Amino acid sequence: MKKISKLLIGTNNRGKYREIRDLLPKYIKTHSTSEFKLKSPIEDGQTFIENSIIKSKHFSKKTKMLCLADDSGLEIDLLDKNPGIYSARWGGKKGDFKKAIKRVYRELSKKDKNWKKKKIRARFVCALSICYLDKKIASVSGKIEGYISTKPKGKNGFGYDPIFIPKKKKKTFGEMSSLQKYKIDHRFVAFRKIRKFL
Repeated sequence: MKKISKLLIGTNNRGKYREIRDLLPKYIKTHSTSEFKLKSPIEDGQTFIENSIIKSKHFSKKTKMLCLADDSGLEIDLLDKNPGIYSARWGGKKGDFKKAIKRVYRELSKKDKNWKKKKIRARFVCALSICYLDKKIASVSGKIEGYISTKPKGKNGFGYDPIFIPKKKKKTFGEMSSLQKYKIDHRFVAFRKIRKFL
């Protein structure tokens, strides 16, 4: 397979676009869906992988370009692995993650009033798929285990980063520099697996 020289990154989330672009080999020219003014498809898959394929095929067919799309989210064991594939939707129509984080805390308190005194296990999952038109070329997923912070900390990253503390670390993703985070996060784990397809 010849080296890929250009790739559409199938996301309308700026933070995610930046993170994926920074992980890709430098020789690949990346394009974002906003250049083409593309709306995201309806994600009606049951898993992160299914949703990443839906996005990748949708954007590839619209642009006739090879597309890499990600679907990722936070699973919290006490909440039966929610928000999971609905992670972005918990932020409402505008994808407001301050709102989503408040909802996580509300739901945790409903399940267990004393949750703050316990280690609430959670993980970030990232599925990546590369598709060309209707053809799936590759799908992989990566995850990182950790815990929920009792309050949001840090201004870096995006989404649920301020409330997620990776295992064996003291800081939330929101408190880490992007370099510290990139070296360990779920997207990096998935990327190591998908590299051989690039």
